[in-house]
Amino acid sequence: MSEPLLQIKNLKCYFPMHGGLLSRRKSYVKAVDGINLEINRGETLGIVGESGSGKSTLALTIAGLYKPFAGEILFKGISLANKSGKELRGLMKPIQMVFQDPYGSFNPRMTIGTMLEEAMKICLGGKKSDRRSRSLDILRMVGMPEDSVKRFPHEFSGGQRQRLSIARALAVDPEFIILDEPVSALDVSMQAQILNLLKELQAKLNLTYLFIAHDVSVVKHMSSRLAVMYLGRIVELMKDESIDRDAGHPYTTSLVSSIPTIDEKENCKRKILEGDIPSPINLPSGCRFRTRCEEAGEECERSDPELVRVDEEHHYVACLKRG
Repeated sequence: MSEPLLQIKNLKCYFPMHGGLLSRRKSYVKAVDGINLEINRGETLGIVGESGSGKSTLALTIAGLYKPFAGEILFKGISLANKSGKELRGLMKPIQMVFQDPYGSFNPRMTIGTMLEEAMKICLGGKKSDRRSRSLDILRMVGMPEDSVKRFPHEFSGGQRQRLSIARALAVDPEFIILDEPVSALDVSMQAQILNLLKELQAKLNLTYLFIAHDVSVVKHMSSRLAVMYLGRIVELMKDESIDRDAGHPYTTSLVSSIPTIDEKENCKRKILEGDIPSPINLPSGCRFRTRCEEAGEECERSDPELVRVDEEHHYVACLKRG
């Protein structure tokens, strides 16, 4: 079996919190708290969870925008830890990211052509004429007209901006693209267009995706495997087709039941989570989901469950009741 394209080993991303001028105590926001994942070349790994579960922090840490507190990220078997400057830029070049808000990640003073060519110049070099030609090819690939090169980000709609954000990621010839809530700000019809575009590009360019969203149905549509994240941890990992019938963690079951359906009987079976996600500063003892779980017992207060394999080769659950 070939080596995974990306490996994440016990990754932690903590942010320090200071108690004030008179306090010496330092606490941490444990946004990502011990993640282990492998992503194979050509696949789409979907990550789903509520706001505050740590999905975007994980994405930004993999992309190199946050420095890990602990753990290791390996790309094609090479560790990205303790690398800096030119060496790190070379290793990170095949890893690109598409953000939820494309307009916020654009320079409003740059035309689209300048933006694309600048990225190519930094990462790929080459002649200016070649960069312009490649820019036009990429715009056609994402369904945008060639005259987009002369226009500014504010001149485009939300769906068009997301296409341009994808074009920017493709400009440097990536192998791995992180998609952080790429369609959550779009209407349903535009969501479908962008998702279909991403699938077409993946098949054509042999891309590998990490697809992050809070909408289970969207992640199911895109992913070959699915990871469920809660309060900084992966609580379930499975094949996408298993989520409806084989969800093992109570949190996953609740997420699946929230998917809208035209069947009134199924809607009546929904399991609504009570309460809010706990603070990542003061985590619950034992299982961090126990404060919202109907099945929690005394052992759940004492033991913090690890991911263990259940039923089949690719299904893992972190639950004392189900593992």
